[in-house]
Amino acid sequence: MVQDNYRKIKLLRLLELLRQDTDEQHPMTTSQICARLGQIGIVCDRRTLSKDIALLNEQGYEIMDTPVGHEKGYFVEDRSFSVPELKILMDAVQAASFITEKKTAELLEKIAVLGGSHRAEILKGNVVNFKTAKHSNEQIFYNVDALEQAIDRQKKVLFRYFDLNENCEKVYRRDGHRYVVEPIALIFNEDNYYLLCYSSRHQKTSTYRLDRMESVELLDECITEKALELKSEIADYTEQVFKMYAGDAVDIVIEFKDNLIGVVFDKFGEDTKMMRCGPDKCVATVKVQISPVFWGWLFQFAGEMKLLSPDNLIEEYKARAKLIMG
Repeated sequence: MVQDNYRKIKLLRLLELLRQDTDEQHPMTTSQICARLGQIGIVCDRRTLSKDIALLNEQGYEIMDTPVGHEKGYFVEDRSFSVPELKILMDAVQAASFITEKKTAELLEKIAVLGGSHRAEILKGNVVNFKTAKHSNEQIFYNVDALEQAIDRQKKVLFRYFDLNENCEKVYRRDGHRYVVEPIALIFNEDNYYLLCYSSRHQKTSTYRLDRMESVELLDECITEKALELKSEIADYTEQVFKMYAGDAVDIVIEFKDNLIGVVFDKFGEDTKMMRCGPDKCVATVKVQISPVFWGWLFQFAGEMKLLSPDNLIEEYKARAKLIMG
């Protein structure tokens, strides 16, 4: 039994060593492997090593071999993530403002290691500091954990919610009174993480930023049938709310110059139907939720984008333009 356990530990350590410290450009020779295993108290010779590697290959681990001088070198080629995939993940973490500076450094280290020790050094050396304004709420990962459990178990949650004043101090909404909501989904949008939830008391959906939530707790109370139904509408809700935030959803027609075609696709999706209405202009019908955020988005393209319908919004657009002019 002792011998069997030792063999299992030996195989695990061997596989761990090859996965972490070898790749196609950095094979490890038989003598190097035996020496490294010996450093951690595992006896290994050339004969038993070749048998161990053969056994691992039989079990589907795909350990490759290649000549290295007068010896045979071994390496693990197949990995869960390629270097480009790991680079994208690391850049996403670096750019996400809701991840704190401390957690960003920890995650970058963990992701880089997934590529093996040699690739990790390359990946860490190629990290670009985006100078992203990072948030400071270290509780966000605890919030994610608690909310994921609540969503999975279909339970209500309790939390406090705050804003920041001019001194970057917490100002709790409702004087620190705790919110009770029915979590539906966690949604990542434009560098922030949001909880999409339903309130049976107010009979409406709402969103909360996870980095503004505090003291999140699961309640031993199941969410309502209405909240369960809303799970199937997450895509539509995200499309409406996170494109233009809260407000009444309406279809609008906009006319815009060709240089804004990409802007419209970015905002409303590449399946947006457009029609040409001039040598350098197009029109499109899109669904938005009318809110200050929508008007701010539209006004930034003054002179290059027009609102063609509906008439009541055109009048509101003109009225808001007069207010801006004073």
